[in-house]
Amino acid sequence: MPKSWEPSTVEQTLYEGWVKSGYFTADVASKKPPFSMVLPPPNVTGQLHMGHALDHTIMDVMARRKRMQGFEVLWLPGMDHAGIATQTKVEKQLKDETGQDRYDLGREAFVNKVWDWKHEYGDKITNQMRLIGDSLDWSRERFTMDDGLSRAVQTIFKELFDRGMIYRANRLVNWSPVLQTAISDIEVKYEDVDGELVSIRYGSLNDDEPHVIVATTRVETMLGDVAVAVHPDDERYTDLIGTELPHPFLADRTMVVVADDYVDPEFGTGAVKITPAHDPNDFELGRRHDLPMPTIMDATGKIADTGTQFDGMDRFEARVKVREALAEQGRIVKEVRPYVHSVGHSERSGEPVEPRLSLQWFVKVEQLAKMAGDAVREGDMVIHPQSQEPRWFDWVDDMHDWTISRQLWWGHRIPIWYGPEGEIVCVGPDDEAPTGDGWTQDPDVLDTWFSSALWPFSTMGWPAQTEDLKRFYPTSVLVTGYDILFFWVARMMMFGTFVATIAAEKGEELGSGPAMENGRPVPPFKDVFLHGLVRDAQGRKMSKSLGNGIDPLDWVERFGADALRFTLARGANPGSDLPLGEDAAQSSRNFATKLYNATKFAMMNGAYVGELPARDTLTDADRWILDRLETVRAEVDSAMDRYEFAKAHEALYHFAWDEVCDWYLEMTKSDFPFNLEEATAAQLERAASTRLVLGRVLETLLRMLHPSMPFVTETLWKALVNGSDVIDSESLVVSQWPDASMTNGGVPTDEDAARRMAFVEKLVTEVRRFRNDQGVKPSQRVPARIDFAAVDLVAQEDMVRSLARLEQPADDFVATASIELRLGDTTLTVDLDTSGTVDIAAERKRLEKDLATQQKELETAQKKLANENFLAKAPEAVVQKIRTRQEVAEQEVARITARLEGLPKQ
Repeated sequence: MPKSWEPSTVEQTLYEGWVKSGYFTADVASKKPPFSMVLPPPNVTGQLHMGHALDHTIMDVMARRKRMQGFEVLWLPGMDHAGIATQTKVEKQLKDETGQDRYDLGREAFVNKVWDWKHEYGDKITNQMRLIGDSLDWSRERFTMDDGLSRAVQTIFKELFDRGMIYRANRLVNWSPVLQTAISDIEVKYEDVDGELVSIRYGSLNDDEPHVIVATTRVETMLGDVAVAVHPDDERYTDLIGTELPHPFLADRTMVVVADDYVDPEFGTGAVKITPAHDPNDFELGRRHDLPMPTIMDATGKIADTGTQFDGMDRFEARVKVREALAEQGRIVKEVRPYVHSVGHSERSGEPVEPRLSLQWFVKVEQLAKMAGDAVREGDMVIHPQSQEPRWFDWVDDMHDWTISRQLWWGHRIPIWYGPEGEIVCVGPDDEAPTGDGWTQDPDVLDTWFSSALWPFSTMGWPAQTEDLKRFYPTSVLVTGYDILFFWVARMMMFGTFVATIAAEKGEELGSGPAMENGRPVPPFKDVFLHGLVRDAQGRKMSKSLGNGIDPLDWVERFGADALRFTLARGANPGSDLPLGEDAAQSSRNFATKLYNATKFAMMNGAYVGELPARDTLTDADRWILDRLETVRAEVDSAMDRYEFAKAHEALYHFAWDEVCDWYLEMTKSDFPFNLEEATAAQLERAASTRLVLGRVLETLLRMLHPSMPFVTETLWKALVNGSDVIDSESLVVSQWPDASMTNGGVPTDEDAARRMAFVEKLVTEVRRFRNDQGVKPSQRVPARIDFAAVDLVAQEDMVRSLARLEQPADDFVATASIELRLGDTTLTVDLDTSGTVDIAAERKRLEKDLATQQKELETAQKKLANENFLAKAPEAVVQKIRTRQEVAEQEVARITARLEGLPKQ
């Protein structure tokens, strides 16, 4: 083995070897039980970020463990065509390189250019997945616009259209004036913006005549006002309800005063301006009252078709000009004041989104959303953690019809054709599109989420009943962040249960079994595991503006892929955000080094993997570590099955570092003879037994760590098992996941051995603490007299003396110091001769300094706890923290005082 662990020298060679060996390729003909997952498809324009890395680490841990447990694992990769993001990127490239826009090229040529871009640059993120070790089945990689998925999109669109579940209508949508398209809710990011609140007087300028005052932050939208709404029980406006007020700029329009419970009479003036075509709440109120809905902006966000002097102005310019014109009329009441409010911005182009009435295609979601909700209510699909269920029901139980059309060129074009006589024809994948004069296809494309909603089954060949679909669908589990529970998971559930309903109507199976179970459609996955967001070390969301983002590939380069993965797995609590800093990555890198050095030490001392000796021939230390290995194995299995990855990896970390490396490895040193020629037969037998136990512990530990740390574990495992006659696997990737037969044989835990080892740890720890307090050098051996028989540790005497650096006392031994500690029901006294090993004057000076520090700490804590104001106002957690500080300080004062009193007089 090399002197040290250098991940960059082995990781990619190992990975490509695994891929070439076909370890990640699922065998559809296998008799093993199936386990399948689909990778949430990253955008083709994207690059790996920490959210991806967390997502992928969790899935890879699951895939690798299931593979080792004997499942036929399909982890299916792919990418999303990312309509808006990709088109925007290619348009920018086109503009930068040629000065042209897409309209200069025309639709067909532009789409071909996007395909060229995809072929040239679209593999960046998949290459990054390889760098972090994703065990994906690359032979089945899919793309949301490949031929198979295009067929699936057309099929489900026609099924929905023919059932009246897809329709076209004028509705309010999120509109991006820069991109000139509708965008989805998930592509809208809300930011606090410094604006101004403008109060407008509608009606007469005479206080004695009918008028109302309304306030707005978007004063330009008053050009689209058609009404003023008040609460029906608001007596201030009772006489005005049903009357009409003139519009300040439009002679041909009046604004009716309507009564609606939507209005809060306690907020502001209790009157609200209504612009149905440019505000979602106003739109719904407008529908209730059958109000006209004039659109006042064009697709670029400029005022249009109002017949006023503001036409042609950008909306932000108009905001100023309209306010000035209203002021000239005397309609601005109060002083315009600054107002900070939350405004939706386009995630892709950055500008404020404009709510806009637009002719779009929609999916009726009532029936689909109900099936998605019922699947969770009935337990057909389980959300982990369960605490996320209320968010699920809040969404699916109150879902609005889904806008699926986008005014783009890159994407699945809507399969609708319009005829010269107003005909509308939906064309399925096996239909011939109508031809002839006057026939045109709808210019819009489908929302990217439409195709990705088909991902679990379209990637396996649906609508055909392929062998992959029969073998691996429904999928076993979906892993994703809680932040897209609504936008992606809900849509997959809606379409998944819909295709199951279609199959049931046709009397067909869907995937591996019936399309319906217990009268309900089978969902596309059985479990949904939702992890949290990755945040910085201070708990802040990572963002470009804060400059606190972390590039996972930077960590791979600096610390290794194993360190990145273990850091993420160790922090992956269900539904909880993960604060992340560089210290965590360095800790994981140190852990990999610790494993490497431990295995190297074991092999240098002859550790190997073979049949374990009979249990009754093992030492207490051997039985204890094997029992602990089994306990941890069971804990890890239980936690993994419950998707508690953080708990599992925390247990592995502390077992490996604290118990195997810090204790058992040190314990074994006394079992290996320094001089083999002088060793007795019993010592040689003891050493041989220890080598087998040590080899078994490390080999089993490497198996359990392999899913999260595949590279270092594979390297160490191959070195450790080289030549072993009990290992039948060529790689950890396809080795068996540990069970009780590999640990302690499934026998009951040896409680006596565990008790004695606990005594050893406590005894050695206390002696080491004493030595440190006394300033005894770590290498200095100290004579000590201990009654090992009193606490049943006779067999452990050599081990204790070796670990605590204590030597046998001479016949004329005189103790200069002693330690008392409680071991079980017995108080054990350790007498030591520290004469000549301690600089008494220096030690007294050091202890006095430490005593002063602790006395000051105690005094500070006591003062705070004596302050009644502090106790009354401080949170209980803060008070408890101060109490704990006081207790620790008291103990330290007592301990240091005792040490000072125990020092020899000078």
